Amino acid sequence: MAFQLSPGVNVSEIDLTTVIPSVATSTGAFVGPFNWGPIGVVTSISDEVRLVNSFGKPDSNNYEYWFSAANFLAYGNNLKVVRTQGSGALNATANGTGVLIKNEDDYVDNHKGYADGAYGATGGWAARYAGSLGNSILVSMADANTYNVWAYRAQFSATPNTSSYVASRGGANDEVHIVVVDEDGLWTGTSGTVLEKYAFVSKASDAKDDSGNSNYYKDVIQNKSQYVWSLSHPTNLGSGTAWGSVANTSAFKLFSSNSSNSLSAGAVGTSGTANVTSGWDQFKNAESVDVSLLITGTGNSTIASYVISNIAESRKDCVAFISPEKADCVDNAGQEVTDITAFRNGLTSSSYAVVDSGYKYQYDKYSDTYRWIPLNGDIAGLCVRTDNERDPWFSPGGFNRGQIKNVIKLAWNPTKTNRDDLYQVGVNPVVSFPGEGTVLYGDKTMLSKPSAFDRINVRRLFIVLEKAISRAARFSLFEFNDQFTRAQFVALVEPFLRDVQGRRGITDFRVVCDETNNTGEIIDRNEFVGDIYIKPARSINFIQLNFVAVRTGVSFNEVVGAA
Repeated sequence: MAFQLSPGVNVSEIDLTTVIPSVATSTGAFVGPFNWGPIGVVTSISDEVRLVNSFGKPDSNNYEYWFSAANFLAYGNNLKVVRTQGSGALNATANGTGVLIKNEDDYVDNHKGYADGAYGATGGWAARYAGSLGNSILVSMADANTYNVWAYRAQFSATPNTSSYVASRGGANDEVHIVVVDEDGLWTGTSGTVLEKYAFVSKASDAKDDSGNSNYYKDVIQNKSQYVWSLSHPTNLGSGTAWGSVANTSAFKLFSSNSSNSLSAGAVGTSGTANVTSGWDQFKNAESVDVSLLITGTGNSTIASYVISNIAESRKDCVAFISPEKADCVDNAGQEVTDITAFRNGLTSSSYAVVDSGYKYQYDKYSDTYRWIPLNGDIAGLCVRTDNERDPWFSPGGFNRGQIKNVIKLAWNPTKTNRDDLYQVGVNPVVSFPGEGTVLYGDKTMLSKPSAFDRINVRRLFIVLEKAISRAARFSLFEFNDQFTRAQFVALVEPFLRDVQGRRGITDFRVVCDETNNTGEIIDRNEFVGDIYIKPARSINFIQLNFVAVRTGVSFNEVVGAA
């Protein structure tokens, strides 16, 4: 409060209503090679339909990755996806030379601004994303000079002429119609299907529609198209004002002939392990992207090691889900335990990672075949189910919450002896029980030393507590380290922990934030210390049932003792 120089009343507010915020616990992260979609950026996907629309369908090269993502979405609705950049990836183009446009930022920075002819090596159009799907695209345009002989005239209601915006500024001939066509049927299954159409868009760079939005054809395509980018302006034009000029007194050039461009030279490229690990770097910064469950996809020790060490262990607010390599469990009769154990022992010890026992067989409706798919997407999905049905600090294993979806059969069904061997090294068995489904039959993390943190529920409990309380604690930054601030911190944290305790996440707690741990030396270093002691709730992993037979004449009090 500022000092007043003369008598008066000054009113101010002090907000002491801060609470511990809720934090996301069910957000997945995934990196993989896809046949379509933006490269190297994080895209939010809510369901399998959007996965197909954004990144294309699975094929024989990427199905393990693709279905790992899809299987997670069978349990949850928030998956952050990054498409890897394969070697040789190219967007199809109108002149058939191909060009790599990774994503919208790349387009805006490096491709959108090219003037007429400056990008002539690739023609006026490029497929939206790299991949052979772009080779099925045709783009056709018509203005007042070619509309009447245009093959797609029936798609529009009237001839494109001059927009009211341009006419009011003394210009003419700016309107143009555009269609995007599935020329070869790769998208729809029917050749010649119109995918998109844009009516009465403008050649003027400053044109606006009736709602005040840009009507410049490049902007419209950028903002609305799912299939193409506009590169250079057409070259088959007559005399007049160049496309892309402002509307004022501009009589824009008209087409001198039909303008239809078939795109070609698109390629997916080849994505290897290095491409996938590089894609995971998009999730390194916890402040820029909030995720909780890391789905690694295909069984690969290099990828698993990278995600554990460089993402999960570095961030310390998420858990990586790992499956062994396909050869360890598919058609490997008698050697499954040995090879899966070797895979597990080749990875680092970490409470921020979970490894399962293998692959499942499921139906691929896109190719009408059956596929072996790693289980890590499902195990991460079980954590989402647990969050939805109970809380993150409940175990995702067992018959109540651990039922796996979409299983024809397992690559192998571990016996009790197998399960004992796997569990000792931190591998969670997935087991099919006749008439009872396929179940995650363990809840261990990959932490080797005996600790409370060798259980999934405890690790996820502390992630929730640490993430939530640390976010609330940021509001204590730059305040004074005095009794008032310390008491305020305790009053903030204790109700939150009582709530978690009431929801069975912890059995007891204590918060210490006073002069005993905020000594003069701590204060002089501009530091603040809050010690939070937690007794986590433990999941039941072993049940002992003792059935004791006694003689008819014996009193139970004699055997058990008085109640």
